[in-house]
Parts: sequence; C-alpha cells; structure tokens
Amino acid sequence: MEKFLRIYLNDQLALGVLWREMARRARRENSGTELGNALAHVSEGIAEDVDTFRTMMHRLGVRANPIKTGLAISAERVGRMKPNGQMRGYTPLSRFTELEFLTMGIEGKKQLWTTLRDLAGLDRRLPDIDFDELIERAERQRGELDPFRVRAGADALAVPVGRAPR
Repeated sequence: MEKFLRIYLNDQLALGVLWREMARRARRENSGTELGNALAHVSEGIAEDVDTFRTMMHRLGVRANPIKTGLAISAERVGRMKPNGQMRGYTPLSRFTELEFLTMGIEGKKQLWTTLRDLAGLDRRLPDIDFDELIERAERQRGELDPFRVRAGADALAVPVGRAPR
C-alpha cells in the first residue's frame, strides 16, 4: 500500500503546484482590484498548503517526482493558450474560468486533507499536522473566492438583454 500512497501523494503534489501557479497568474491579472486582493490572500494560502504537503511527504520518506510537478507547471502554461473569446489579452471568460478552476482545486484540496486524515491515517503518523485546520482553511478560501466566481460567471455568461437564449 505504501507504493500507492507514494503515487497518490505525488499526483496530489502536482495538482497543488498546478493550482498554485494558476492562483499566482490570476492574482497578477487582477492586481489592484478587490478580486486581486482576495487572490493574493488565497494564492499565499495555496502556496503554504503546497509547502505543508511537501513537508509531509518528506517526513513520510516520499520523494517528490520532479517530472510530475514539471508537467503540472507546463500544463498551466499551455492552458494560458486556450481560446478565451479574443486573440490576445484577458477577458471576462478568462477570469471566470480561472476562478471556476481554482474553486474546483480548493474543493479537491479539502477532499485531499480529509482523505489523508481519515483514509490514509496520516493524522496518526503525523500528529502535529492539524488536518482539521487545513480543511477549514480550504473552506475559508472557497468562501473568499466564491462571490467573485459568481460575479465573474454572470459577467461572462449572461445572455445580453434583448437576446433570447436558444
């Protein structure tokens, strides 16, 4: 089972790195706004979570797979090239898509901490790691971003006045 735990931890580390990079990019794109301030706070928390996760892996004797984390960083950069409604620049759809993806990542992270605590039994192997606090932090991050996600979704996806939906 340790083999599967190692694989799982490395997969989750790669996802954490992907979300960390996306949060940092979203923060830069929204700098100087209320959303930018929220993203600064959330991106710092995500970076701390990745550091906590790396520390946990180290203490468990699990080496990080640099190929997986490198692929995650590459995937985030390639994702920047996806169509967003115009040839260049940041659009309302870009903002909404990033916030939607970040929200999914935060929910996944919450599930990760619960899985490691309850199913992998890491709360017994790493008693100084406060899994409950990590779960609560994910809930706070979700709560901080969700109003912006909803607003961005309405801005990007609302049907213009005078046009009927198909």
